[in-house]
Amino acid sequence: MKKTSSQDILNEELKAFNWNDVDEYPSFSSCDSITLKQERKDCFQNSLALHIWEFLKQEQITVTQDITDTIILNFKLSKTGVLTLTDTKMDSAAHQELSGIEDIIVKSLDSLPKIYPAIKRGQHVNSAFSLPIIIKAN
Repeated sequence: MKKTSSQDILNEELKAFNWNDVDEYPSFSSCDSITLKQERKDCFQNSLALHIWEFLKQEQITVTQDITDTIILNFKLSKTGVLTLTDTKMDSAAHQELSGIEDIIVKSLDSLPKIYPAIKRGQHVNSAFSLPIIIKAN
C-alpha cells in the first residue's frame, strides 16, 4: 500500500488547471464541430449535465419531502480523460433526503462517452471544474 503525503496531494492539485486557464476545454466528440471556445465549453457542460440528469431520472429516489435544489458537482478530469467526482455541495435538507445521490452520480459517469481532455500549450492537462445540477424531487 502506497502512502500519499499531503505534499503529494498538493502537488497533484497544483497540476489541475482551472477552466479559465486552458487553451481548449474538455470535449465530447458530439461537440467537436463547434469552433468557438465558449460554445464548445457550453456544449461539454450541457452534454454532461444532460447525461447525469437522464441517469438520475431513471433511478428510483424516494424522498419524504419535496426537494428543489441546485447541487454543485465538482469534478476533476485527468489528462487521460478520466472524470472523477471530487465533491458535491447542496443544502442540508437536500443532503439528508438525497443521501445516496453522490453514488448514483458516480455510477452515471461509467456510461459517459469518451471525454477528450483539456489542452494547454498543445498538451493534454488535468482540469477541474464545477457543474450545477438542478434537482426536483417530490
